[in-house]
Amino acid sequence: MSESTTAATTGSAGTAKASGASGAGSATGRGRRARARVRPPRRAAAYTVAAAAAGGLLLLALPFYLDRFWLQAGLLAMAAAIGAIGLNLLTGATGQLSLGHSFFLAVGAYGYCVLAGDTGGELTGLGLPGWLAVTGAVALAGAAGGLFSPIAGRLRGAYLGIATLALVFIGQHVLLNAHDLTGGYNGRPVPPLSLLGITFDDTETVVAAVPFQSMEKLWYAGLVLLAVCAFFAHGVLRDRPGRALNAIRDHRIAAGVMGVPVARQRAGVFVLSSMYAGLAGVLLALVFQQTVPEYFGIVLALEYLAMIVIGGLGSVSGAVTGAVFVTLLPQILTRYSEALPLVSAPGTGGVAPGEMSRYLYGAAIVAIVLFLPGGLVRLAARRGHTKKDEA
Repeated sequence: MSESTTAATTGSAGTAKASGASGAGSATGRGRRARARVRPPRRAAAYTVAAAAAGGLLLLALPFYLDRFWLQAGLLAMAAAIGAIGLNLLTGATGQLSLGHSFFLAVGAYGYCVLAGDTGGELTGLGLPGWLAVTGAVALAGAAGGLFSPIAGRLRGAYLGIATLALVFIGQHVLLNAHDLTGGYNGRPVPPLSLLGITFDDTETVVAAVPFQSMEKLWYAGLVLLAVCAFFAHGVLRDRPGRALNAIRDHRIAAGVMGVPVARQRAGVFVLSSMYAGLAGVLLALVFQQTVPEYFGIVLALEYLAMIVIGGLGSVSGAVTGAVFVTLLPQILTRYSEALPLVSAPGTGGVAPGEMSRYLYGAAIVAIVLFLPGGLVRLAARRGHTKKDEA
């Protein structure tokens, strides 16, 4: 064999080896990049699960350390979160503006009082068991939403908002004048809930040598209700009904062309949102232990809109976040009014905590609409993506 032939053979072998090496190197590089793309989401999911577990344990332990004021504030936030989840299904996911959410809360609260209360004096009650009274109150709120659903299925935008606003004025008129059922202006006392042998009142119930009173017992009941409601709403939004609702919100005509029953879907989600509000009203009544018509007015309806806008439209976590923000802000201002500037008790010359809280979350709404349209949950999501990119 000649020297030229040997050199050519050696060169071709070297080229093949180099190309094989480069191919193996590129394959290895692709594998590393693929693993780099896979690992951060898994790590982020693990962090999410760990954070959720830690948060759950913290919520379970709080009644052992907090006083009655903070337990009541937390229960009000839970009730508001349940109602806000229902409103977010209606307004955030489907795009139906509702200004009458407080009406359905009133139906749930007073419905429970009538169904669970006893007839005595000027008040009428049916004396039903607690679990049946709660179920009936939620069903009454859903029935009220069902009666209004034909209108909700055909109206949209500002027209639906104005129509639902009429429900608040109708509800206030009924609450103030149906004295046998509502007690009129002064309201009516809320009968305590009895369930599984436990009465959710201030009588002590000792569990593992630990005494529990009304707020502690209601705390765990509220956690269970909130978890169930959030899980169900999350499943609705992630499954086919949620995609249909989003299609109606974004492209109503196109959704109808694709076979989505627009009017029926709108009516159905209105009923579901009303049932969420009814359950929130029952929990509010149990926490307050007295129902008052003035509480279920237009201000409460606007606060619920503020909750879903501040937290994030179309998101379960956004509804919970906004509810906690809007509900706890006046409680914190009330608790620490003496140490805060410009905030003082009503009638002492400064700004009342309730008024200051409305100023603050009004400013929060403007800031979020201008600079963070996705709400507070979008800000948390951005931070999560930033940490994932850094990892």
